[in-house]
Amino acid sequence: MDTLLAPENIIIALGSIGAFLTIVAFGMPMLGNDNLRSRLKTVAARREELSAAQRQKFSSQPSTLRQQASRSYVTFLVEKLKLVNPADSIGIKHKLAQAGMRSEAHLYTYAFFRFVAPILFGLLTATYLFFLAKVEMGPSAKLIYSFAAAVIGFFLPQILMKNKIQNRQKAILKIFPDAMDLLVICVEAGLSMEAAFHRVASELQEQGPELAEELGLTTAELAFLPDRRQALTNLAERTGLPAIKSLVTALSQAEKYGTPISVSLRVLSQEQRDERMSRAEQKAGALPAQLTVPMIVFFLPVLFVVLIGPAIIKAMNTI
Repeated sequence: MDTLLAPENIIIALGSIGAFLTIVAFGMPMLGNDNLRSRLKTVAARREELSAAQRQKFSSQPSTLRQQASRSYVTFLVEKLKLVNPADSIGIKHKLAQAGMRSEAHLYTYAFFRFVAPILFGLLTATYLFFLAKVEMGPSAKLIYSFAAAVIGFFLPQILMKNKIQNRQKAILKIFPDAMDLLVICVEAGLSMEAAFHRVASELQEQGPELAEELGLTTAELAFLPDRRQALTNLAERTGLPAIKSLVTALSQAEKYGTPISVSLRVLSQEQRDERMSRAEQKAGALPAQLTVPMIVFFLPVLFVVLIGPAIIKAMNTI
């Protein structure tokens, strides 16, 4: 235990953790699979799914081209243990859709990891503490640490999903004012709602792929769903942003009462730009307070060493 708490071992451990986090920070963007091709494939799959649903609804004969989904071991285990509760699956699907994961396989994978992660974390921690690590710790303390690791494993999938939702919402909110301006231009040019959404989605594929994907899915649903307001409601539910809900409300009211869409969109566009400017000013105002701790911890000690160090060295040499 004393060797583990030695200063040189602590420094080596902290340096190794810092190097690992640096490698992860630089490597995660390269390993990400959130590319444009997969997003376009998702939109095309959703369009094809809605088209198949409409063909099946209006067809008098049953379809002979049904394909049975492949049952993986994850799906088999989730269905065998009944890990997906039908009452809670709708809410989980909404959360997964807000994170950009819409297929049924994502639901089964999330339920599988929620079941496996606590067991895996608890067993690995217990194995390390009881058999591998030579630490002076009682059995009760080791069991407490193992139970804490199992609790962390239980909440880890939820934390990761919430983090992904927040990152996706931030990306959508960042590009949303520009999308509103483009939408106003398209509507005032005489395009319909579907054509305007399709045009804006194609223009934002590089700058805002998340919002472009949502608008593309909405375009597909507007083309195939019998109720257009349901397609707009699905857009608000998939994003979970108040700004998108305001847009959906304005479009639904314009669709219901026949009022001009361009006026409402222009007002919403100006509001979103003002809100983005206020968020930027708020971040700029909070920057000096956030820099106080880094300056005290990192800059001031170095400054003291540079200013007082030569005088201390000179005084020590004269003694």
